[in-house]
Amino acid sequence: MPHRADSPPSLAGEPWFRDPDLVAVLAALDGDGEEVRIVGGAVRNALMGVPIGDIDIATTATPDVVTRRAVAAGLKAVPTGIEHGTVTVVSGRHAFEVTTLRQDVETHGRHATVVFGRDWVADAHRRDFAMNALYLDRTGHVFDPVGGYADILARRVRFIGDAATRISEDYLRILRFFRFHAAYGEGDPDRPGLLAAIRLRAGLRVLSAERIGVETRRLVTARRAPETIEVMAEAGILEIVFAGVVRIGAFARLRAIADANGVPASPGRALAVAGCFVEEDGERIADRLRLKNADREEMVSAVRLARAVRRDMPAEGVRALLYRAGRERVGDAVLAAWAFSGDGPQDAGWRALLDMARREAVPVFAIKGADALDLGMKPGRGVGRLIAALEAWWIAENFRPDAAALKARLAEMVAAEKAAAK
Repeated sequence: MPHRADSPPSLAGEPWFRDPDLVAVLAALDGDGEEVRIVGGAVRNALMGVPIGDIDIATTATPDVVTRRAVAAGLKAVPTGIEHGTVTVVSGRHAFEVTTLRQDVETHGRHATVVFGRDWVADAHRRDFAMNALYLDRTGHVFDPVGGYADILARRVRFIGDAATRISEDYLRILRFFRFHAAYGEGDPDRPGLLAAIRLRAGLRVLSAERIGVETRRLVTARRAPETIEVMAEAGILEIVFAGVVRIGAFARLRAIADANGVPASPGRALAVAGCFVEEDGERIADRLRLKNADREEMVSAVRLARAVRRDMPAEGVRALLYRAGRERVGDAVLAAWAFSGDGPQDAGWRALLDMARREAVPVFAIKGADALDLGMKPGRGVGRLIAALEAWWIAENFRPDAAALKARLAEMVAAEKAAAK
């Protein structure tokens, strides 16, 4: 039978689907009265032609059966979420979350009480968006119980069932709606979903900062983040998330600049440009979103260093920044300063500065306190003071003196210290 253009194609020929580690899991869990299917993001992304991330598996088997079958097949089973029906099965180099089919019997705005089931359609209806409710069996056939493939073709993020009802079940779905639209959508957000998100936006205030932070990090680096952020601002949602003013124009310029110059999106840099006017804003946003230390440092550093960046900065200025902060942080600062400046992504001056930050060697100070001790300097605070003075001289000389010149200069300074002490 020829394939219909409006129905999902077979994914049997996909290389990732034939991976031996995945094949081993599916073979161990399928059959003998139980059925197993890949579900969610892997199926969606395969049909959209974008890279596959984690591969999640759904099954009619209960967690104890999953565990027993996995172990019998020589695989490792880890009870990572038994209360929700999830067992992580480790096969070779990969870990797969295997979850028993579920049906929500009671929802609480953040959590749900579930029962295990065997009904694939019921399981599909408890998921959030139609494009996330496609299932792939061992033969490569895709099951589409709620019309998710049509949404994939239309690049439309649509709630399954009534949008307001689904959001009331878990208010984090407001942010997921915008994040998925930014990642996979085209055009305007789905109208019923947008109106429901606006109407129920106050529900975001009951969510933990950690949950909001995880979604926000993903949102600001998504493909269509600038347009989506603007919609969220107009809808009064962004203010709740950031608890402050957002620089929408600068954020959009940052994405255009990064794309034009082949720079991958970065959560810390994106948040710095979107929400920070001063360093304290970075600390506030990091606390508000419970960001990890690496994201906090990236964001605060970008704002702090951006103040020192000028479009016409000479090479010695760039080298000084590289020495103080490292190549990655200086690159972030240049991009942030460029976005704040209002200049376009093709600006030749900023491009030259970014290239300089990428190309210039990071200076290395070749002297340590032990070198002063080797020259007869007595241990103590005087050693640190002497090394700091030598470093300041080296920086003032635009990092030109090499290791030999630095040691010679140090010897002179130590000799002068000894003479002064007599």
